[in-house]
Amino acid sequence: MSFSERDIPDLTARKAIVTGATGGLGYETARMLAQHGADVVLVGRSADKGAAARSKLLAIAPAARVDFERVDLGSLGSVADFAARMHADGTPIDILVNNAGVMTPPTRQTTADGFELQFGTNYLSHFALTAHLLPLLRAAAQPRVVSLGSVAARAGRIDFDDLQSARDYKPMEAYSQSKLACVMFALSLHRRSLAAGWGITSIAAHPGVSRTDLLHNAPGRTSLSGLVRTYLWFLFQPVAQGALPQVYAATASDAASGSYVGPTSLGETRGAVGPARLPAEADDQRVADRLWQVSEELTKVHY
Repeated sequence: MSFSERDIPDLTARKAIVTGATGGLGYETARMLAQHGADVVLVGRSADKGAAARSKLLAIAPAARVDFERVDLGSLGSVADFAARMHADGTPIDILVNNAGVMTPPTRQTTADGFELQFGTNYLSHFALTAHLLPLLRAAAQPRVVSLGSVAARAGRIDFDDLQSARDYKPMEAYSQSKLACVMFALSLHRRSLAAGWGITSIAAHPGVSRTDLLHNAPGRTSLSGLVRTYLWFLFQPVAQGALPQVYAATASDAASGSYVGPTSLGETRGAVGPARLPAEADDQRVADRLWQVSEELTKVHY
């Protein structure tokens, strides 16, 4: 499979929402979509970063409609408020990229709703957001939902006895669980869309190991992983390259619903876009169905 920015189709008049879009993978994803004609909604926590990202994008793609929406994905109330604003606007949503995430804070933190920060932000907020936006997605001609996984998902396990890592918090284990949950959500959404006739293409994608600020922002620049990111930067592929799998999933005509894509070289850490190796537990439908039920209970949203 060969896919580059040149292969992105014309997206004129299509509306795309990208979470975590003020920097890193989210910004590069939004940039590529905007440069190919999409009307893009940048979702992020910081109004200042949002304004800067919007200005930067409009300088690159002056003909695009680029809006910023301040949303705290650590708050289900903020997610619901944003969805209400999108419903008030009424425009069908063609592309939803569930990209935002936090990675391995050294101590256990919680969201506004009391969830472990990584599980709540990376997974539950996007589960709830997609549910809230489902009518607008179904109103689009060929809607797509892209959920961001990670190579770390391979080591993940859904621990129903301690989903919030309250008894035993290990940063990477919690992160891996949250990213495995994102991959499982993408597959479950695919199955449920087929069964219910929603017409939604749901794909999981991961960026390999990319030069983002996740390791600097969460574990910190002086942590071991932060120091690796700073001084061994050449081991990490450029952010734009890391964003290509999710852009492929969001736009390519041959991107299949229910698939998982990512880089294909050096253990899927970098390289050309192609099929990714599915984490072992991700294809366990009994676990996936239980996770879906628990997620509806925790977020109090229903599909």
